[in-house]
Amino acid sequence: MSDWVRWTAPAAAIAMALPAYAYQYTTVGGAQQQAFPGARFEEIQSQRVWKARAGDKVVGYFFVDHVIGKHLYIDYSVALDADGRVRRVEILTYRESYGGEVANASWLSQFIGKSSGSALEVNRDIRNISGATLSSRHVTEGVKRILAYYASHLR
Repeated sequence: MSDWVRWTAPAAAIAMALPAYAYQYTTVGGAQQQAFPGARFEEIQSQRVWKARAGDKVVGYFFVDHVIGKHLYIDYSVALDADGRVRRVEILTYRESYGGEVANASWLSQFIGKSSGSALEVNRDIRNISGATLSSRHVTEGVKRILAYYASHLR
């Protein structure tokens, strides 16, 4: 048996045995319309940041980003009002086999109204989810990072 087969065959067997798990809760377009119904979106940064307009008025900003859950990416979106407060947070795609509770509307609603001046810390102003500690911590850090980006680049 050649060396490459001896070393790659076990890895290939493990990869085939692991279940593929990914759940797409919504699309970018779906999340945009839920956050700003009827708005028109102007892309500011390719596939990541949009300005939402209603007529000629800016009504907010829409961001798409991802964080690592425990091992895999979580795609999420954050909608900010024109004043920089969180309007809505959505989990777009969740790939981990555990911790999908971060997509629950009641948990995500904790971010509504937060701004760049908010603490945004798990176990302080954001509830931890037992069994989804890393996912809840990393999504919280992601929202905080987006609020900091807004404050430094778009305000």
